Order: sequence, then structure tokens, then C-alpha cells
Amino acid sequence: MEQGELRQILEQVQAGELDVEGALTRVQGASVANIGFAHVDLHRRQRCGFPEVIFCEGKTPEWVEGVVRKLVEAGQDCLATRVNSAQAEHLARLFPQADQDRLARTFWLPHPNNNQTRTTAGRVIVLTAGTSDLPVAQEAVVTARAMGCEVQLLADVGVAGIHRVLRYRDQYDRADVIVVVAGMDGALPSVVGGLVSCPVIAVPTSIGYGASFFGLAALLTMLNSCSAGVVVVNIDSGFKGGYVAAVIARRAAHPREA
Repeated sequence: MEQGELRQILEQVQAGELDVEGALTRVQGASVANIGFAHVDLHRRQRCGFPEVIFCEGKTPEWVEGVVRKLVEAGQDCLATRVNSAQAEHLARLFPQADQDRLARTFWLPHPNNNQTRTTAGRVIVLTAGTSDLPVAQEAVVTARAMGCEVQLLADVGVAGIHRVLRYRDQYDRADVIVVVAGMDGALPSVVGGLVSCPVIAVPTSIGYGASFFGLAALLTMLNSCSAGVVVVNIDSGFKGGYVAAVIARRAAHPREA
């Protein structure tokens, strides 16, 4: 629960408009909303710092709409990933105020009540080895921004032209986390990991010719990186790369007090 919501409840108790039991019910709320086809986790933000994110693959537009409405009713921000064209058109009619990124295939609907308490913390840089990796990289960008980080995207800086990687070294030094998105041979995260002191999150993509095996070659290269600061997420998982980067970057900006 946000500070403004809690203040409003306390003021209602003070004014005699709400009894203590009613206030406790509103503060605690239901942890799960059962809407028939889904159980929406309404306490994810309290536990993990960010609300439940909707993964849209395999869902009808109406199912996605139902989860969006439940999150909005609960006063929470709503991020959806892997939004297809039919889902995007359906959501655009119902939620025209939302921000849809068709390259990233994302839907972002921040709740207006959270605007006053929304802050930006932590700096994430997202690199792509090639232009073909941009859809996955943009998913990481949208995710990290939704979670409140400052994000910079640097595209097409692959190892085939090593000078393209090196020209941004001064910017790497200002990052809390770097997300490196690459297909083909997946070599870029190792190079970046050897240049920086911050964590590097490697995201393999399914871009490449036959022997790339739809991203498996890049995944194995990244898992075997000799750069100690490189960790790896799943193939084409821009969301996971952006999410973990944001968690690390925000903690770096606001370290836990002892």
C-alpha cells in the first residue's frame, strides 16, 4: 500500500468515518483475486517491490483485459509483456491512456494515484549486438523504466566492429547494471564484462543462422563466459533481463541500511 492510501485510511479512522476493523481489512486486503480464469496476486508489490506482470502469450484479449482491470481496481501499476496485435488493439480501445510499445510488445499502464510517489533510482544501460536484437532489448528497456530506473539504450555495438563497443566506455562507467542483448555467437557480454566493474546481465536472442539453434549457441557462449561479472537469463527474455537489472540498480542507488 502506498503512503497516500495509508494516510487516507488513517484520516478516515481519525474522523470516525471508518472503524478499526474496517481499516485493518482495507490495509491488509485480499492477497489474491480469483477472477475465474486467473488468480491475480495483489500482494506481489508488497513482497517483491513491483506488481504482478502479465505474460500475454496464450491468453485471449478478454483474459488480459480482466487482469488489467483487477490490477487497476487495486490501485496498482500494470505492465504486460508479449502483447500480440489482437490483444494490443483490444487494450487500446479500453485503455487509451496506456503506453504501448509494439517493438517491445509491451503494455504499460501506471496508476494515476502513484504518480506523486513515483521516483527514479538507479541507472541501467541496455546494449544490443545488432539491430535485429532490438525487440528483445526494448522489452528490457520498457521493463526497467517501468520499475523506476533511468535507462539508456545503445544499439548495434556488436563485436564484429569492436570499436563500436569501446567508444561508449565512459558511459559504461556510470551504469549500475548493464544488460547485453546478443544473438549469433553471443560474444558481446564477455567483452563488456571485461571492461566494467558493474554486473552484466546477458540476454541471448534467437537471432542467427542455422547453427545458432534458435539462440542455444549464444546461450551456451554466455554461460561459459570467462568474464566473472556476467550472469545469464533465458533466450529472448528481455523482460527478465530488465527486471533483474532494475532490482540491482535500485538497490545500488538506495543500499539497505544496516
